[in-house]
Formats: sequence, C-alpha cells, structure tokens
Amino acid sequence: MSRVGKKPIEIPQGTNVEVKQDVIKVKGPKGELSYTFPEGMKISVADGKVAVERNSDEKVDRALHGLARSLISNMVSGVSQGYSRVLEITGVGYRAQVKGNKISFTLGYSSPVEYELPAGISAKVDEKQTTITLSGIDKQLLGQAAANIRELRSPDAYKGKGIRYSGQRIKLKAGKTGKK
Repeated sequence: MSRVGKKPIEIPQGTNVEVKQDVIKVKGPKGELSYTFPEGMKISVADGKVAVERNSDEKVDRALHGLARSLISNMVSGVSQGYSRVLEITGVGYRAQVKGNKISFTLGYSSPVEYELPAGISAKVDEKQTTITLSGIDKQLLGQAAANIRELRSPDAYKGKGIRYSGQRIKLKAGKTGKK
C-alpha cells in the first residue's frame, strides 16, 4: 500500500470537505477548490479526517493513490492557510511593478514585459521593486505562474542576472581568461 496514500488528511477548523460521486470540494476561509479524482479511488470523510483508499492493486491505481492524497492535502492546506512563492530580481535596472492583475517587468529588453496573473493569484512587490511575492490557494497554479515569470528572464550563467526563486543558488561559470 502507498505510504503517502494511506495517511489520513486532518481537516482544520473552519474547513468543509464534500465528496459527491467523483468530485471532492473543499471550502475554507481563503476560498474554494474542487478536484475530480480518478475512478479507482474511494474517498471518505469521517471524524474530521479525509481517507483515500484504492479499489485494486493494479499498477495504475497504486500510482494514483498517493497522487490523489497529495492533491487533496494541498487543497485542504491551500483553502485554510494559502500558499506563497517569492521571486527575486537581480540585475542593474531590472525591476517589477504591479498594475492591477498585471506585472510590468523591466528586464533589459527594448520594451517592458507585461505578465497577466491568472485568476486566483495575487502579487506584491517590495519598495525596491526587486522582490515579488505571489500568493494564492491553488499550489499548482501558483507554481506554474512563478515558473512562467521566471522564464521571462532566467538567471544568467555568468553574472547571475535575471529572475530567480528566493533562496535559489546559481552556480556561476568562470568568464573568458586572457591569452598568455
């Protein structure tokens, strides 16, 4: 049996979980999320805990057991606490500004780059305009938005200029050496 899949998920205070046919809906103080779980899974809610069980020991069901449990756990913690991702901008003149649901970046290109945030994701930029904090309740959507923003100007291998995740270490390459 899956080690991840057999762990029950604790439901925090103020969070409501409903299971109807093959859809699970999680409501909490931050919002609401739903997930259509695979056919081979059986989800039950009892005593403030969510249990995920599989119907058979087929390879596909074993593979999806832990995945379904992890996705439901992320939904429960997302609607109760939320998630955030911090991005840092490194480089002379590189900065960002939030304008409604768009972020405008100055990244050394000839014109500013605008990125429209997906619904459910919000952004804040610090006073220096070099740190972006993305927050939302959907962990997958938040991670994808952060990856798309990072892709606008990935960190350079020689000087380290670009957008990186907070705490990410970039191994810099040595530059050209003079001929002797």
